[in-house]
Amino acid sequence: MENHIKEKINKLGVPLNKWNVQINYGIKTGYNEAFIINGLKRDELIKKSPTSKNIIRPILRGRDIQKYKANWQDLYIIETFPTLKLDIEQFPAIKEHLLSFGIDRLKQTGDPGARKKTNNKWFETQDSISYRDDFFKQKIIWKRIGSVIRFSYDESGLFCLDSTCFATGSDMKFLVGYLNSTVSRRELLRNAPQTGTGDVITSVQALEPLLIPKVSEEVRYEVSQLVDLYLTAISNNLVDEAKDVDRRIDQLFFQLFNFSPEEINYISSS
Repeated sequence: MENHIKEKINKLGVPLNKWNVQINYGIKTGYNEAFIINGLKRDELIKKSPTSKNIIRPILRGRDIQKYKANWQDLYIIETFPTLKLDIEQFPAIKEHLLSFGIDRLKQTGDPGARKKTNNKWFETQDSISYRDDFFKQKIIWKRIGSVIRFSYDESGLFCLDSTCFATGSDMKFLVGYLNSTVSRRELLRNAPQTGTGDVITSVQALEPLLIPKVSEEVRYEVSQLVDLYLTAISNNLVDEAKDVDRRIDQLFFQLFNFSPEEINYISSS
């Protein structure tokens, strides 16, 4: 039965890296304690210096990723990305906040107690984040390492930390529908590498070869509509309705692959 299932997926599937999709890692600050703040600290910094608002963005961690919709925890990142070439003197409240952690801890020299050696300034994040604008696009976000595979959809401009990966491009709602489906999760659990403790590593390299069914525009639209229904249901805390939509998405992909009832039972049970 495994061979028949594999044949059907191979017949219809196209690797994710052949789709119009760009995958990036989330943001690495090098010292989250300084660069990640809560809503109260955000308000305090903006009150002290209104310019602070320009470089504080909502942020997701890996643990915040849920099926289809992330559970944002009122956390923010101070986006002093090297690619922005900021003058920290224009953000006095943020400068004061960062310096409260000690410049020796923030400097990027590789010295003991400091961040790793880079060419970036002491107040900048560890990575340059040249793909910053992608955070404002429609995107799919997932946790890079974990025991449960979930993919969130976002179009609200949430940023995300390096405990996640995120994808931008075409057909985001269709793709998140498939990635959250039983068929996709089973394939990832079977083929993605694992840590020594059994957690699944769903990094860029693990996702790129995943076979995604290449279907008509009408089918992609149908899946996208179902994803919208799920997002609406979960936003309104209609859990049973969301579960029903989830089942409908699963059934749609089962039909696309032309799985028999026996194969569906086998896939669902495994």
